[in-house]
Amino acid sequence: MLPRERVLAALRYQAPDVVPVRIAPVAAGLHEHGRKLVDLIQACGHDFGDLSGLQVPEPPPPEHYDADGRYHAFATDEWRIRWEYRIFGIWGHPVEWPLEHWSSLDAYQLPPAPPEAGPDVDLARQRVAKERETYYTLGGFGQLFELLRALRPFEKVLMDLVDDTPEVHRLADLITDHYLAHVRRSLATGVDGVTFADDHGTQQAMITSPGLFRSFFAPRYRHWFEAVKAADRAIFFHVCGQISPILEDFSRLGVDAIWPQLTAFELPELARACRDLGMAVELHPDRGELMQRGTPQEIRDYVLRLVDLFQTHQGGSWLYLEVDPGFPWPNVEALFNVAMELRGV
Repeated sequence: MLPRERVLAALRYQAPDVVPVRIAPVAAGLHEHGRKLVDLIQACGHDFGDLSGLQVPEPPPPEHYDADGRYHAFATDEWRIRWEYRIFGIWGHPVEWPLEHWSSLDAYQLPPAPPEAGPDVDLARQRVAKERETYYTLGGFGQLFELLRALRPFEKVLMDLVDDTPEVHRLADLITDHYLAHVRRSLATGVDGVTFADDHGTQQAMITSPGLFRSFFAPRYRHWFEAVKAADRAIFFHVCGQISPILEDFSRLGVDAIWPQLTAFELPELARACRDLGMAVELHPDRGELMQRGTPQEIRDYVLRLVDLFQTHQGGSWLYLEVDPGFPWPNVEALFNVAMELRGV
């Protein structure tokens, strides 16, 4: 099978020839491990796009380190959110919120929406068409809850949602419309699937009630998803935390593949539920305790149990590999070695 055929089979719960793999070459891991990680990624191969041109990112400039030599940077993004970063290549924390006070909403301007046509889109369409000859291609993306929590302080957003304020609905609608343009641009390039992400859970439970998810978030997600389904493309959704009460909601909304936080679930229950729903699962080995403090043998055993439990050889799942800071190199090698073994590399 070609990589694209392999992913399409897995999405349909049909048997692929080998275990599919999606690799996320994040800057933080590449910065920490350098060229040897690039070589390992390329030796393993993956099915979601061409990584042959992958490079180690440029190191951060000296001014991004404090007097003790620790990484410490600040940046303001296109949404006018001020972020603090303590680990290079890893998402930071908002420290200044452009909509901390609702009095700023009337004057607030969103970033420009991406064009859905033009020379850049034409070039992207050509690149995607070439990649689709071999690989499964993804575009994106959209998020709502996480952006709300960055535009306003987290606790204020939670109160807004509970109080059902008109302002939070207005802002959510603006965000939804903005990312709908991103979705349409991705679809215009001809990708196979579109990615979305919002973390709705803590380690033990949802952040909001299932009812609030259904009344506030689901209708807005539906606007994005309807555009994807109208183009006969697949929906990929990443969501951290324990979200069992809304797992079926994601399926009803049309999500084809979910990337959950495996450590928040009883895995046999998650595997059964997703198989019953016909929703594929991206299997991301525990980036915390396992990858940072486990042994290479424990990592190998875990991955083999994972693909056995989710019956990956029968379709419906694939490995998602991401190397983050703090992974000892022997553990990184163990992760990729077992993936390559499962792929017959």
